[in-house]
Amino acid sequence: MLGFYKIISIKVKKEVIHTGVSQEILRLAQKNNGVVTTEMITNAGISRGCLKYLADKGSLERVSRGVYILPECWEDEFVNLQSRYKKGIFSLNTALFLCDLTDRTPGNYHMTFPQTYNLSGPKSEGILCSSAKESLYSLGIEALKTPGGNTVRAYGAEKTLCDILRPRNHTDIQVISEAFKRYTAGKKKNIPLLSEYARLLRVEERLRAYLEVLL
Repeated sequence: MLGFYKIISIKVKKEVIHTGVSQEILRLAQKNNGVVTTEMITNAGISRGCLKYLADKGSLERVSRGVYILPECWEDEFVNLQSRYKKGIFSLNTALFLCDLTDRTPGNYHMTFPQTYNLSGPKSEGILCSSAKESLYSLGIEALKTPGGNTVRAYGAEKTLCDILRPRNHTDIQVISEAFKRYTAGKKKNIPLLSEYARLLRVEERLRAYLEVLL
């Protein structure tokens, strides 16, 4: 009989622990606009198996590898892509959209990866991929908000404006003109930083042509 009570006690303790962990995961999701990732719970010291447990119960929905959302939330493709391709930084037209420098919603997402990264995976999903050496890959990365309110890594306004001026990126002239008009009209512009990035990316003359007209 004593052994029976011990088994019951152990089961109850496990259930209490599981409930507490589940509530912690759901709190993390609620604080993150309804999204929780395996990286988030691993950093919190929680077993990844708890996500599957909550998904099996219907408390979370698995939307892609390592990304779960609360049932009442909309899926955020920006978060999904970056969770699958952690080295990918949103760039070019996609970064312009996140920086509110264009109204054109990305049809295909553009991401930049380190020069040595194997691009076959992201390309197979229709991602427009660019590669950059480390010094330029890590330059100007910021945490930007998606339309869904989640935070992703993307190049900030100054780095992106210089990127779209590079001939190799073949950015539409109308997109470039609109982006610079919005940027120069805004209160958050940082011309010294923009000029420094232009020097590093060797687009100083192109930048000067736009700034002379707009400033």
